[in-house]
Parts: sequence; C-alpha cells; structure tokens
Amino acid sequence: MARLVFGMNQSLDGYVDHMSFGPSPALFRHFIEEAEAQAGSVYGRHVYELMRYWDDDQPDWDDDRRAFAAAWRRQPKWVVSRSLDSVGPNATLIRGDLEHAIPRLKAEHEGEIEVAGPTLAQSLTGLGLIDEYRIYLHPVVLGHGTPYFGGPRPPLRLMTHDRIGEDVIRLAYVPA
Repeated sequence: MARLVFGMNQSLDGYVDHMSFGPSPALFRHFIEEAEAQAGSVYGRHVYELMRYWDDDQPDWDDDRRAFAAAWRRQPKWVVSRSLDSVGPNATLIRGDLEHAIPRLKAEHEGEIEVAGPTLAQSLTGLGLIDEYRIYLHPVVLGHGTPYFGGPRPPLRLMTHDRIGEDVIRLAYVPA
C-alpha cells in the first residue's frame, strides 16, 4: 500500500510560497531524487497548473532541471479538480469524492505518493489520509501568504530531522 506524503518548502513563520524563496542547488538535487523514487503525485488544480512548466523543455535548463523534468514526466499524476476538463500527459483527473478515490489510489500502488499543494493537503488532512508531513524549513520570514497548515492541525510526532544544504532543515512528522 502506498503512503501519502505532503512535503513543501516553508518559511520560519509557517508559509509556503514558491515565488518568495526557492531551493538551493543541494535541495533541488534532493527533490530530483525524491521525484525519481516516488510512485506518483496527487495535485490540486493550482499546483498542477504551475508544475505543467516541466512538460516542455526550456533552452536555458541545466542538467538538474532536465533531470527533474524527466522524473516529473515519468511519474503518474492524479489531479483533483472540479473545474478542469482535461489534464496533460501521464495524468488522470479525479473529480469529487476524495474520501473514496484517495484510499483506492493508495491501495492500488506501492511506495510514496506525493501530495502537492497546501489546499489539497488541507482536505486530505481533514480526512486523515496523509501518512507523513515533510517540512523543508527555510531561514525566511514572509509575514503573510498561504500557510503550510491551512486547516486542521493534526497532532503530530517527529520522526526524523536532517539538514539539507547550508540552511534548510527537513522535519518529518507522522500523525500521532
């Protein structure tokens, strides 16, 4: 059975914002390894539309960006949306009932399935479906934005922590 893992870059004050700060080269390489090992990703509409950037090669990409794009394209993607009519390559649209669709998805696969996006994670947290939370804590204070936990704050137990690169701490929590 697959495990759902929600992991995102987060500021010290609890916000996620891919435009305000991004991964260092070391952290980006870590994300490449994660993408290569994942059984797939579950996206909300907004984050999926942002990630579609990786569908088309860009002339200015370095080797790491090409490697990430290849890993992203290879893995299956499930997109949760009520407004989209279609999704791109290697993606399946999920409409409606997350309470049944996501457990079925977990039962049909092995390994880790990434949960991408705080809004989707909020819904899945409320349903008790996320198996692990990974916070990539950056030394940045935003003061506003989208919170990592935008809804229910489940009781959590710290499983591991490590440093990635010079200034990011990865904290891995499971529901307590």
